[in-house]
Amino acid sequence: MITTYFGSLVIGGDGQTRGRYGAFPRGGARLHRDLLAALLAALLAVPAACAPDAGGPGSPGSGAGVEPRADYAEVAAALTSMIEREREQKGLEAFSIALVDGDDVVWAAGFGAQDPERGIPASAETVYRVGSVSKLFTDIAVMQLVERGELDLDVPVRDYVPDFAPENPTGTGITLRQLMSHRSGLIREPPAGHYFDDTGTDLAATVASLNGTPQIYPPTERTKYSNAGIAVVGYTLEVTRGEPFADYVRRAVLEPLAMTSSAFTPEPEVVDDLARAYMWGFDRGLFDAPTFELGMSPAGSMYSTVLDLSRFMSALFRGGEGENGRILQPETLESMWAPQFAAVGATSGYGVGFAVQERAGQRRLGHGGAIYGFSTQLAFLPESGIGVVAVSAVDGTNTVTGRVADAALELMLAAKAGGPLPEAPLLGTDPIDPALALELEGVYGEGDDGVELDARGGRLALTPLRGGATLNVRTRGDTLIVDDRLAFGARYLRDGDDLLAIGDAPTTAPGTTPGDEPRRLARRTETGPPPEVPARWAGLIGEYGWDHNVLYILEREGRLHALIEWFFLYPLEEVSRDAFAFPDWGLYHGERLVFTRDAEDRATEVEAASVRFARREVGTEAGGTFRIDPVRPVAQLRAEAQAASPPAETGSFRESELVEVTSLEPGIRLDVRYATTNNFMSSVFYDEPRVFLQRPAAEAVARAHRALAEHGYGLLLHDGYRPWYVTKMFWDATPESDRIFVADPASGSRHNRGSAIDLNLFDLATGEPVDMVGTYDEFSPRSFPNYPGGTSRQRWLRELLRRTMEAEGFTVYEAEWWHFDHDDWRSYAIQNATFDELGR
Repeated sequence: MITTYFGSLVIGGDGQTRGRYGAFPRGGARLHRDLLAALLAALLAVPAACAPDAGGPGSPGSGAGVEPRADYAEVAAALTSMIEREREQKGLEAFSIALVDGDDVVWAAGFGAQDPERGIPASAETVYRVGSVSKLFTDIAVMQLVERGELDLDVPVRDYVPDFAPENPTGTGITLRQLMSHRSGLIREPPAGHYFDDTGTDLAATVASLNGTPQIYPPTERTKYSNAGIAVVGYTLEVTRGEPFADYVRRAVLEPLAMTSSAFTPEPEVVDDLARAYMWGFDRGLFDAPTFELGMSPAGSMYSTVLDLSRFMSALFRGGEGENGRILQPETLESMWAPQFAAVGATSGYGVGFAVQERAGQRRLGHGGAIYGFSTQLAFLPESGIGVVAVSAVDGTNTVTGRVADAALELMLAAKAGGPLPEAPLLGTDPIDPALALELEGVYGEGDDGVELDARGGRLALTPLRGGATLNVRTRGDTLIVDDRLAFGARYLRDGDDLLAIGDAPTTAPGTTPGDEPRRLARRTETGPPPEVPARWAGLIGEYGWDHNVLYILEREGRLHALIEWFFLYPLEEVSRDAFAFPDWGLYHGERLVFTRDAEDRATEVEAASVRFARREVGTEAGGTFRIDPVRPVAQLRAEAQAASPPAETGSFRESELVEVTSLEPGIRLDVRYATTNNFMSSVFYDEPRVFLQRPAAEAVARAHRALAEHGYGLLLHDGYRPWYVTKMFWDATPESDRIFVADPASGSRHNRGSAIDLNLFDLATGEPVDMVGTYDEFSPRSFPNYPGGTSRQRWLRELLRRTMEAEGFTVYEAEWWHFDHDDWRSYAIQNATFDELGR
């Protein structure tokens, strides 16, 4: 079955080249994403308790830390094994953890590398950006003033910040209590100084940008997580104290806690030990995280270490008494730990700042944090006096830090009770059999319950039909289990051709009541390519925003979707021709996207959740040719390349048996652009439009062409065997930032061996090439075979091509959907003969 799959997880990274587009082999909140785990749990029937490279410098546990106290030695050993496994499976970099029992740090350690290039291991003293954990310190600074009677949680915040003027048709003033418990109804991100804004907007301008913004919900009506709201809280401190927010919180909160390695600004003495952090996307590997400061700094800009955050938890266990002074009275802390605007007896929700849950019959308090490249979980049980903080330096891995934190608390409880350590929190999963992954590929179920399974590179990816994220699936026995950077725990069993969705507490949508019965997801019958998208949507599809954070507008399952903050896939409701609504769940519920179009009906920007995203010019229009300006004159490059020699190779190779592909299958069509000027260098490289391959590869291409006929398509060939000197010309002409799209002549291309083919599909009925997401030889992310954008039809055609070629022994190149390497490419030597010489 060919699915309408929209993307795939790329996991791993060591030994790969990280650059403009992430990691690719050279083969010839967003703050506070605790919400993500909860959301995906509901979408995928994840049990509620599961809320989310190896080797070299900084091997597991090698960094400086605190040796485990004797009564926690087994706990530390078990968690070490878990962290090592998760780092290896999930491709994580630096990871630090600390366990706290009362006044004591009973174990703290670092794993991996704080800075791989400089060989600095991660440790308990490694500094991380802790994202929305910052909110706790902002809120505590406010509560100190509430204790002294200098601020009131329940009067309109405009009493303190008179210029704060969002739209508020209710006439009910927004209060600090509402802001600190996410019940103000404000938008998630401010129009300036937001999570995407890298321009250096200050806190005052950030808060000023909220004037005139819509009220999403009446105050107290519904939880609406708002970074904008906490920016207002921090600005209230700045205005009423008459000093910069960061300076005040350092003096009032961090210094009494003796958190000397923490700050809300990048102080040199702090960031000297900052972990190198990484981003990633569904279609690309790890790349360096941006480091700019946020305008809404009170919501997520703190730097800290696990040891400093341990001091914070110990102070909470002492009722607010820090090492250098008291930060709050015990009764004030207790008031912060009570769910706000909740039913009597409620045991979960947001308190004042703190996230409140119930675990093992007692309160579980804390907060998660996510900011570019960093994922944090801080959690503690005040009745037992134990806590944990876990941090990872890879973006979107809050499920991993959350699972480690949950396991730590369960193990610590058992250790304190003197009993055996539970095994369940530590259990892992096994890789799926690649053959099984291929068998399972397809779409199962309909509507909100449905899932799409896609086999890719020996892995199996799952995407809910209703949106959410694309997730890696592994196994435990005969059970399929979602086990991914972004989510964990949804379980499925194969039942004939169908799937059974099972789990401890399966649900069908966020907010529904758990049921106990497995849900049968019937496998869909293949029906051919999806239809073209409506004309009114065509000009909206594309990329918007920034290099560091791209918003994709794509079509999937007959609806427009937004893929935002790299991972979050949301179906959109069409409100009008240019306005769409986010779904009633997820990060941006209650908010809209409004497009602005040009005279050609093509969107030039979209205001999404009050943030302006400008269209990104990516690649070329359908049917166009992507072109570069060669870094040197082509004639000069040609002379140098023809005078050079291919790299020397050792080993035994098969004798070359290059044949012309069309001699084996005349129905194959050619569009050899390198025999014309219609190519990325606008220069002629071949004297004749011919395609040669080694015979095994040529025969496989002929079989693939014939197999496609039942779908109504054939193969259109662009290039096969390529003389080595042409590869050298490509390399030398291409800017360094785009060289993932050309092969390094120092190692040669698989084209030079006659075992790589560039191709597309053409429609047998019309003879026309099909429209893929990106064009042939386009130097842009749209060329990636896992690129998530475009339309269902374009992705379906891309997958049809890939599936057909894979069935004949080819593998797609990681950066180009059109480039396929035959499995026996290593059997042939690099060649440099011209087409004319081959024909002699």
